[in-house]
Amino acid sequence: MADYGDYTAYFNGEWVRYKEVRISPDDRGFMVADVVFDIGRTFNGVPFVLDRHIDRLYRSLKYLRIDCGITPGEMMSLCEEGVRRNEEHLESVGDFSINPFVTRGAQARRIGDAGPATVCISIKPVAFASFARFYTEGAHGVIARTRSYSSQFMDPKVKHHSRLNFVQAELEVADVDPSAQPILLDDSGNLSEGIGYNVFLVKDGVLKTPTDRSILQGISRGVLIELAERLEIPFSEEDLQPYDLYTADEVFFSRTSPRIVPVSRVDNRAVGEECPGPITRQLISAHSEMVGVDIVDQAMHFAGIAV
Repeated sequence: MADYGDYTAYFNGEWVRYKEVRISPDDRGFMVADVVFDIGRTFNGVPFVLDRHIDRLYRSLKYLRIDCGITPGEMMSLCEEGVRRNEEHLESVGDFSINPFVTRGAQARRIGDAGPATVCISIKPVAFASFARFYTEGAHGVIARTRSYSSQFMDPKVKHHSRLNFVQAELEVADVDPSAQPILLDDSGNLSEGIGYNVFLVKDGVLKTPTDRSILQGISRGVLIELAERLEIPFSEEDLQPYDLYTADEVFFSRTSPRIVPVSRVDNRAVGEECPGPITRQLISAHSEMVGVDIVDQAMHFAGIAV
């Protein structure tokens, strides 16, 4: 991965080098994961649906009653300025990820006395090498024993860093298949999400995904649902079980940087007859047309993989 320590980041009202960002060990974001965040990306150096990411960030802030002292419009402008301040790196890395995060601030005896909020916006290279091979080989998924957080404890619509269940899921999955990515279930045994991605499958020409009852409402997920409707691909949000993954014709994850990650195996069972399958390829092609970048070719090029 490219070294981004010298990239310019926004931190508490100043523009500094990313390696100069220092979070206090007394910050509630560090102490008790009292922090929300979001991650977007650019295409050809232009932020993609950034307004949706900022809207989700501020919904999370509202839910947790954190006042970051910056309006959504100002946050949007700061993210766009961060991209401009790092334009000199664009040609060599291809595109950027955009990561704003906000903590409640310094620890205090009473939560109401904490603060002021810590606000950071980092701009980093898209990590193409971490996912490029999946476009041709397909990713592996393994259903973890560890479950998604129940909505009784934390609403999954909040994008937060209280994610030890994700860590535990990664450890469990690595014991089964070190190259696999976790797929979690909710407390009723239905498919929920991955550790930063949503899950889709195709069966008999119908695109299916879990309902948003126990998942993060992924921005990439929403874009793909819109694309499916535009392409007149039959679509359903419903309760899905491991059986549905095992018997699917196609499976893929939706995630901010790769957008669509074809999946070739789930719990060491091969998925479908080819990977990516025809509907997955159709969605990849339509998404590439939407953003004006061949997302597969770009990933392969900047990952250094010959096509």
